[in-house]
Amino acid sequence: MALLVVSCQHKEEKHKSIPTLRVTNLILKDTTITRKYVSQIHAMRHIELRALERGYLQKIYVDEGQKVEKGQTMFAINANVYKAELQKSKSEARAAEIEYDNTKMLSDKNVVSKNELALAEARLAKANAEVRMAQTHLNFTTIHAPFTGIMDHLEAREGSLLEEGELLTKISDNSKMWVYFNVPESEYINYVTDTTTHASSVQLQMANSAIFNHKGKVETIEGEFNHETGNIEFRATFPNPESLLRHGQTGNILMNIPFKNAKIIPQKATFEILDKKYVFVVNDKEEVEQRQISILEELPYLYIVKDGIDSNDRILIDGLRKVRNGQKINTDFIEPETVLADLKLVAE
Repeated sequence: MALLVVSCQHKEEKHKSIPTLRVTNLILKDTTITRKYVSQIHAMRHIELRALERGYLQKIYVDEGQKVEKGQTMFAINANVYKAELQKSKSEARAAEIEYDNTKMLSDKNVVSKNELALAEARLAKANAEVRMAQTHLNFTTIHAPFTGIMDHLEAREGSLLEEGELLTKISDNSKMWVYFNVPESEYINYVTDTTTHASSVQLQMANSAIFNHKGKVETIEGEFNHETGNIEFRATFPNPESLLRHGQTGNILMNIPFKNAKIIPQKATFEILDKKYVFVVNDKEEVEQRQISILEELPYLYIVKDGIDSNDRILIDGLRKVRNGQKINTDFIEPETVLADLKLVAE
């Protein structure tokens, strides 16, 4: 009798030692993840305006930070010397023209040779070319805006003696902005090969964390990878009608990547061994099986799984540290939607 009682108590204790733990299935759901990339913002056109002639800066018609229109006069260099050069070249061209006319008249009467006429014609052509050159130098003394844009600060002041090629200011065409950002090789491959997750547009998060109110589009990808960083540079173009963005700003590109029928599980259902992710799956015998999974993407409190589990697998979500591989358990099944709702409550 004593032995029978002890045996029954032992079986009862063993039965009571089987834990009851919650399990659920993965959920198949269309979702979107957002990748963030540090970016540099550049004007579509950003150039330096330099003096094309030597001389004193006679007049500045614009101010720093001003919007200028294409063709608007911005600077004037003292043009007295260039006006005199033009007048001189015009006089020499007139003399060459008279000489040519006289030579031609004599040539028609066979007084001078055809070679003399050709030399007179060449001297006239040279004189006319010098007129055009002098006119070009004179035109360079007035500097106009090459396009509509925003001026940078002034590098010279009125009265300054300018050398040829000296910097006057910079001008930026901010109607469209080019935003550059670096993408790792693996994400680049996904971008160009997986059309189902191909982002059609991107957003710009500005330095104050606000989202720029116009979407951009990735238009170009650089030709080669940076061997030091393993990244490749993308360029997105953003419209900038309010001129809020300026050349040289920084920000973050937000790229939304859609996933169709993504396999989603709670992060708390996973554990890590030697940098590999695992879950416990409960088989038909109510035994726990350790199974390795591949993580495709990470979301707050969730993972998108690439492979390793199927939609019919029951995944342990509680007591992962209390069980071992092959252990028998009792299960309490929780609907995946309920699990996700609980996670949202925790996040909030």
